[in-house]
Amino acid sequence: MKVAVVGATGLVGTEMLKVLAERNFPVTELLPVASARSVGQEIEFRGKKYTVVSVDEAVAARPAVAIFSAGGAISLQEAPRFAAAGTVVIDNSSAWRLDPTKKLVVPEINAHLLTADDKIIANPNCSTIQLVVALNELHKRYQATRIVVSTYQSVTGTGKQAVDQMLQERAGQTPDSPAYPHRIDLNVLPHIDVFQENGYTKEEMKLVNETKKIFGDDTIRLTATTVRVPVMGGHSEAVNVEFAQEFDLAEVRELLRRTAGVELVDDVQNNVYPMPRDAHGKDAVLVGRLRRDETQPKTLNLWVVADNLRKGAATNAVQIAEVLLKMGLLKP
Repeated sequence: MKVAVVGATGLVGTEMLKVLAERNFPVTELLPVASARSVGQEIEFRGKKYTVVSVDEAVAARPAVAIFSAGGAISLQEAPRFAAAGTVVIDNSSAWRLDPTKKLVVPEINAHLLTADDKIIANPNCSTIQLVVALNELHKRYQATRIVVSTYQSVTGTGKQAVDQMLQERAGQTPDSPAYPHRIDLNVLPHIDVFQENGYTKEEMKLVNETKKIFGDDTIRLTATTVRVPVMGGHSEAVNVEFAQEFDLAEVRELLRRTAGVELVDDVQNNVYPMPRDAHGKDAVLVGRLRRDETQPKTLNLWVVADNLRKGAATNAVQIAEVLLKMGLLKP
C-alpha cells in the first residue's frame, strides 16, 4: 500500500513512521512529505532509504492514505487536495476536529462510525484521547455527568523547539529560540495554546468539545486546566468524574481491566501508580489512584497517564488506518 506521512521529519511524524513499522502496517511505498527545506533529504524506514518529497509530488502519486502531522494551516490547505485525488486523510491537527462533517475518531470508542465517504478523518487532541479511553467503559456503565480534569503535559507536546528550550535551560544555557514565554525547566506553566475570550486556553476547550463529540453526548459538563510540566514524554491527568449512577470500586477496577487500550496500574500500598516514565514508548493508557471523592456521592478520582506521542498522536492515527483497512475502506 502506498502511504504518505505529511510532516515526516517532525516529532510526531517520526513517531508515526516508527509505529507504522512496529505494527507491520502494509506499506509497499512510503512518501515522506515535509517542508520545502527538507525536500530531498533521506529518511530510513524498515531499513530502506526514502527521499522526502513535496506535497505536490505526494498528491500526484495518489497514495491510499495520507497521515498528517504538519499543523492546522497546512492540513486545511492540503488535506482536501489529497482527498480530491482519492486519498484518505488522517489528520493529527486541530483543523478538522470540530467540523460537523468530519469524524473525530478514537478506534476503541467510535471507529464503527467510519464509512467510505470519510475522506478526511480527524485524530483527537492527545490529552483528549487518553481521557476518553480511560472513561469509555465507565461512561457506558455509569453515565458521566460532570468531569473536572487537570493536566500535566510534557514539553514534547509542543514539539522539538520546546524540548530544545528545556534541555538548554537544564544545561545552564540561554535558549536560542524559546517555545514558551517563560522558563520551563524547574517550572510549570498553566498555559497551553492560546487564551480564549472566556479565560480558558484553546487546549482546555479542546478537551471540553472533543470529549463531547467523541462520546456523542453534549450533556456532559467538563471543565479543564491544562499545565505544561518539564517532562520529556508523557501526559498525566488528574480526573474527577461524577456519574449519574452509583458505582462500586471493585466493579470500576474490573471495568478498567477490560477496557480496550487501558492498563490498570493501581497498587498504592506498594507505591505502584501511573507515571510518565512508565508510559514512555507504550501504547496503553495507564490508569490508577482510584478512589472515591468523599465530598459528594457517585464521584470518582483517578489518575491517567499516556505517551502523548504514541497513543496521544501517532498510534491512534495508525490504528485508524488499520481499522479502515480491516473495513475494506483502504485499497492496497
